[in-house]
Order: sequence, then C-alpha cells, then structure tokens
Amino acid sequence: MDELGLPEKLAADVEGGQCFRPPSTLCKGGELLDRILARGGKYSEEDAKAVMVQILRVTAYCHLQGVVHRDLKPENFLFISKDEHSLLKAIDFGLSDYVKPDERLNDIVGSAYYVAPEVLHRSYGTEADMWSIGVIAYILLCGSRPFWARTESGIFRAVLKADPSFDEAPWPSLSTEAVDFVKRLLNKDYRKRLTASQALTALGAVAKTLTITELGYVRDQFVSLGPNKSGFIFMQNFKSALLKNCTEAVKDSRVLDFVHMVSSLQYKKMDFEEFGAAAISIHQLEAMENWEQLARRAYELFEKDGNRPIMIEELASELGLSPSIPVHVVLQDWIRHADGKLSFLGFVRLLHGASSRAFQKS
Repeated sequence: MDELGLPEKLAADVEGGQCFRPPSTLCKGGELLDRILARGGKYSEEDAKAVMVQILRVTAYCHLQGVVHRDLKPENFLFISKDEHSLLKAIDFGLSDYVKPDERLNDIVGSAYYVAPEVLHRSYGTEADMWSIGVIAYILLCGSRPFWARTESGIFRAVLKADPSFDEAPWPSLSTEAVDFVKRLLNKDYRKRLTASQALTALGAVAKTLTITELGYVRDQFVSLGPNKSGFIFMQNFKSALLKNCTEAVKDSRVLDFVHMVSSLQYKKMDFEEFGAAAISIHQLEAMENWEQLARRAYELFEKDGNRPIMIEELASELGLSPSIPVHVVLQDWIRHADGKLSFLGFVRLLHGASSRAFQKS
C-alpha cells in the first residue's frame, strides 16, 4: 500500500481517468465539486457524459483489480488543468480496500451523501462505488443531491427508504437514456445495479445494436489485449494480460486456475464482435427502458445473419436439457411452426442462457 492506502500496483500515474499519485502530477484545475458549483450546479448531458466516462474508466480499472474505492465523490476527482476539457484524476484512496469476488465488506465508511444502502447494512462490495457514481451523475445533471436531510442519521434514512425525484426540472427535459442511466446506478438492489464496465457499454447480435460510443470501453479492453493485424486475439493474450496485471485478490480467486485450465485452447481466436458479446450482460440490458427495442433490432439481425430451421431435439440438446423434461411442451413456443426457425420469444430466452434447472423451477 502507498501513503494514501492505495495498493502499489494501482498507484501509478495514468492519465484519462486512471489512478493518481500526488507527487508525480500537480493538478491545477481544482476539484470536480468546484466546477459543478461554478456552473451553478448543472451540466449539459454531453458535458456530464464526458465527466462520467472518465470516472467510470478509473472505477472499472480499480474494480478489475479487486479494489473498491469506498469514498467516491466530486471532491475526490481533480482536473489536471483549468482547461474546459481537462482530464480528471481520481484521488484519496485512503479508505480503499481489496475485495474478493465472493467477499463482502462490513465496515461503514465514506461520505454520508454518497453512501450506498448496502454499506449501511454492513454487507457490500464494488457495487457500493457504483451507487456513489450514481449520486455524482444525479448532481451533475440537476444540481442537487438525490438524498438530503439536516442530520447524518436523516441522510442515512433517506438513502435506505426514499427514492430520488425525477419529476422536477430539468429531469422531464432530459433524454430517457440519461434518466435511465442514473436510475440504474441508484438502484437500491445492488444485484441489479450497473457495474462500471456495463455502464460504459450497455451478446452477438445485441452487441451490434449498440453504438461505437457505447462500446468504447469494450473496444479499449479489446485493444489492450493486443489483437493481431487481422483483428483477432488468442487465448494466450488473455493469459499474459491477466498474469501481468493480477492482484492478490485475483490470485486468491479461481481465475488463474481457470486460465491455466483453458490454456490448451491456444489456437482459439476471438474477434471484437465475439469479445463484445462476451462482455455484455443481458440481465443488465433488459433493465433498460429501451430493452425491447434493442432485443427486436438484435432479433432482426439474427434473422438476417442466418436464423435457420432447427429441430426441437437439436435445441434441447444445445441447452443441455435432461431427457426427463418434456422438451416438446417447454420449447414448442420457441420455434415458429411456419418455418421451423427460432421465434423472437425463443431468441430472448436463449439470450438468458436457459438451463434444465430453470425449467424445473418453472
């Protein structure tokens, strides 16, 4: 750990929404909070997006290393210069900690206005940082806090019980995408909250429906793995990158065992489209207000790219369904009777990764 409590592997000075070590760079642009106050508390959607992308990038980087910041707020982001489009630096990792994928932290730390509900319940992980980012996004767009009270205990009660208001100006005039983005970060159920990577992006055909901007972070991660001139990455790329950048938390998990286990697939290659498909969570996408439109567009692409006739037995085998399950009853609505091709209903359910266990419960 360095003098700020930041793990040494993360303490390097990296521009463009990465981690900040004070001795190496003097940030002359002041705090994000000062910029917010100077603007009278309101950012345009485009300006807010530029800020959020940088905040999400550094957060995604930290979370990938198993580090949760635990005190994200506008005061802890500094601009390098006074330029209007200056890059941001994240600071003050004094409260940060490592958290394993299957581990929950239980100490209440952070700033009251930005603390997540699960922190107050003393059981949280990296999702708590995403709540804090949701509070920052809310402030950027409307100039006021989503939860407010005169006392700290009052703030905590509001965080636990109250819902942020999206009825007053400027919310009705903002895009549905902006409102939906903030709502998905301020979801009191941390399991349904966006992760940093998902917030920066939004499964084969579904990935094609997203814009270049929405896939920007996934593209950055793909490029960092060193694709060859033909645009492919190989299993060895994953192994080398992971071994080079892994933290103690990763070493303690099963990730390295998995990499060694599949390293025999050294000739298996993956292009950006496949990489993007693997990086996007369908469960998070379906929480978006425009999910049905995304799914419809994805299905249209699926139809165009080769939705061929398929036998129910073939589909059942692909899903790994037990012979004891009456597959004809379960899957009959998945396939169109007219041409034997996968229906829209079947396509959507297939995206969820159907399993025999799921069928047994239904």
